[in-house]
Amino acid sequence: FIMALNWFKKKKNKAEEKTRPDQKTGEVSQSFEFDDVQAETPENKTDIKHEEFESETPIPPDSIDEEVDRGASEKPTGFFKRLKNGLSKTRKLLTTDINDLFAGKRKIDDELLDELEEILITSDIGVQTATDLIRGISLKSSEISGPDQLKKVLREKILELLNAAMKPPQAIVNKPHVIMVIGVNGTGKTTTIGKLAARFSASGKKVIIAAADTFRAAAIEQLGIWADRAGVEIIKHREMSDPAAVAYDSIEAAVARDADIVLVDTAGRLHTKKNLMEELKKIKRTISNKLAGAPHEVLLILDATTGQNALSQASLFNDALDVTGIALTKLDGTAKGGIVVSICKTLEIPLTYIGVGEKIEDLQEFDPIQFVAALF
Repeated sequence: FIMALNWFKKKKNKAEEKTRPDQKTGEVSQSFEFDDVQAETPENKTDIKHEEFESETPIPPDSIDEEVDRGASEKPTGFFKRLKNGLSKTRKLLTTDINDLFAGKRKIDDELLDELEEILITSDIGVQTATDLIRGISLKSSEISGPDQLKKVLREKILELLNAAMKPPQAIVNKPHVIMVIGVNGTGKTTTIGKLAARFSASGKKVIIAAADTFRAAAIEQLGIWADRAGVEIIKHREMSDPAAVAYDSIEAAVARDADIVLVDTAGRLHTKKNLMEELKKIKRTISNKLAGAPHEVLLILDATTGQNALSQASLFNDALDVTGIALTKLDGTAKGGIVVSICKTLEIPLTYIGVGEKIEDLQEFDPIQFVAALF
């Protein structure tokens, strides 16, 4: 809290200096309204529809940067462009402020590292993660003489953190393979289920969706629309019916119809409500009783725009249900893309998917190398 307060004061003082009247003319040279979001000017205005990502200055091709560039080209170009676009607010925050750090030909010292730590925290990387990154950067301070070298070292350290948190993808060996999807309402849970159903269906899997969120108005109808789009089956009961009964019938139908994948939607009222957690535990027990070893995955959906609050959600859901993977949505709507780094460093839960838009192809498996390439 004290660090955040000091950062706020520094920003405010800088803002006041910019708006101070000229001593000779008495005129204000620049209008400035204090805000975390940079004011749009002709110089920084970005037309998302026509932005040419390929025209950006390429990352210097050495050591880790070659790996980052190679990783970016291994996956579909379309998604990488959307990922870069989605992370544009975070990238602008990081790169602009890092460049500003070296104004006046400054050298790496304690004051500069403190300012860099504030920048990282502002992007929602988190206090502890930012501290760890600064510690690693300070050990290489002799190699840093400007913003380009600092960005290079920062890329290396972030990629090290992301790779350390990665786990091999879980092979689908069970039939049916049951994925229980959980998360707070509004995080994009229903949309993510629809996109996952479409991905599995496109790969030749027979998919069944269980509409076990029976309490939220129109939840069953929304999931039905996504099932139609993906061309998969949906098992549903009436509103306000027992969610565990829906999950039970879905497993039974999947076994009878030789389905490959079952995606179980669940309610998402406030994660602090004890009755919600008990309800989710009941669904999980019912699935396990019906099919030994299931659910094989418990996928938690988190909203990137909620920042550090997503970490507290993950912790509470994990304590109750032993989460096996996380899907982080809405990365395209926040300047706090650093939450990806914070999640990977803080939680011992793999980040499985990231979402950068509304289209089905905007949900992809998380690739640390591709993410770092897009971030910088």
